[in-house]
Order: sequence, then C-alpha cells, then structure tokens
Amino acid sequence: MARGRVALDLTVFLSVLAAALMHAGWNAFVRVGLDRFSSILLLSMTQSTLALLLLPFVAAPAPAAWPWVIASSVLHTGYKLFLIRAYQHGDLTQIYPLARGSAPPIVALGGVLLFGEPLKPTGWLAVGLIASGVALMALRGGAAGRLPTRALAYALATAGFVASYTLADGQGARIALSATAFAMWMFVGDGLCMLTYAVVTRGPKAPLAVLSEWRTGLPAGALSLGSYWIALWAFTRAPVALVAALRETSVLFAMLMGVLLLKEKAGPWRWAAGLCIGAGVVAMRI
Repeated sequence: MARGRVALDLTVFLSVLAAALMHAGWNAFVRVGLDRFSSILLLSMTQSTLALLLLPFVAAPAPAAWPWVIASSVLHTGYKLFLIRAYQHGDLTQIYPLARGSAPPIVALGGVLLFGEPLKPTGWLAVGLIASGVALMALRGGAAGRLPTRALAYALATAGFVASYTLADGQGARIALSATAFAMWMFVGDGLCMLTYAVVTRGPKAPLAVLSEWRTGLPAGALSLGSYWIALWAFTRAPVALVAALRETSVLFAMLMGVLLLKEKAGPWRWAAGLCIGAGVVAMRI
C-alpha cells in the first residue's frame, strides 16, 4: 500500500514546514496561568470542540479505518499524560525536544518494517540529522543542566507514544481514504479520552476549571488542529518517516521565536543544534 512513496514533493515539503511553524506557535499560546495538565486539557477540549463543529461537513472515514481512529485517540492521550509526567521530573526546554526528537528514527524503522516504506540514503541522513539536532538541543542546549534519570525515562516513553501514534495515524489516514475525516474523528476521540481521564482523576469540575482561559485555548487549539491535519494529509502523500522528521523542525522554530521575539539567549550548543536541524531539512530536499 505504501510502496512508491519515497520522497517529499515541494508542496508537501512546504506544507509540513508550515505545520511545524504552527506547532511552535500554539506552544507559545499555551503559556497561561494553569498547571501543565490543565493547559493540555484545555487544548484537547478546544481541538475536540472545533472538530465536532466541522464533522457535519466531513464524510465518515472508511469502515476499516475505525480501529485506527480509536487506537490513535488512545495513543495521543497516552502521549499527553506521559509528557505531563515527564515535566514533573525535568525542565520543559529539555523534555519536549527530547520526547519529540527521539521519535523520528523509531518511525523510520517502523515505516520500513510495517509499511514497506524504504528511504533513500539522503532520507536516512535527514532523519538522523533532525533527530540529532533536536536531541542535542534537549541535552546540551537547555539551562537546566543534567537531565534526571526519571525525567529521561519518561521523555523516552513519551517518544514511544509519539512514534506509535504517528505510525497509526499514517496507516489510518490512508485506509480512511480521507485525511480530513480521520483527523476530525481522531480529535473528537482524543478529547473524549482526555475529558474522561480528567473527570476520573480530578473530579467533574476539572473541565469547568479551564474554561476561563478559552480566549487562549481557542487560537492554540485551532493552530494545533490545523498543524496536525496538515501532517495527516502529508502522511497520505509521502513516507511517514520524512513527514514526522520534518515536523520536528517545530523545535527550531520555537527556538527562533524565543530568540527573535522574546529576546531569550541561545548559547553555542543551541545554535549548533539549530544548524544540525537545518542541515537535515536541506538533506530532505536533496
């Protein structure tokens, strides 16, 4: 099914870069006066609400795709919960890049073994450069020093969830015959899973407690939904591994936003990591 997808054409390439920029943008929006669980719950509820509003205008996915929709919804929720747990033991500037940057090599290997998607040597080089740059930014580019062992373990487990839902989404979107249909139903399922978890663990008032921040949640949710919809669409037109790796350039965009807009300092290790990610992007287009 996946054979023949061996490269990114220019349209997909630019679209995924735009999605990465949107991904970095919604992370900037979710800096509100909430704990991390509530912030992510707010994001999930907003995405789910927007997806529900769009469902009347979207055809249902093919019947064979429903198991993938359900699996993906659960995996996305697992990713968020493990990411929150990792944040309890480590610094955000290290945890997030490591959790994201460790996933592309796993996805590349899974794409070959599960979907028969071979990568050219330059494709493997691009995946390796981007993943290495993101990991370098996490391990040497932050201000928090050495990453605690428990934080590292949770970050790597989070990366496992990222790789798993990426592979599930890539296959599910193709089977669904509509990336849009798969995306909207997956966002609804993910929102329901997060809502259920919040009510069970924090009580029925937990969802209401985050609604006061809806002005922040709305643009963040819209950017997040749009960003991942583009990724799902790209999965149907290019190797999952290349799309997944290119999407992690969001870490580079986030760094540039911090330096240029927020006047944050970036040491030599962060710039080296940025150059490594940039080299991976160039390799992807060769």
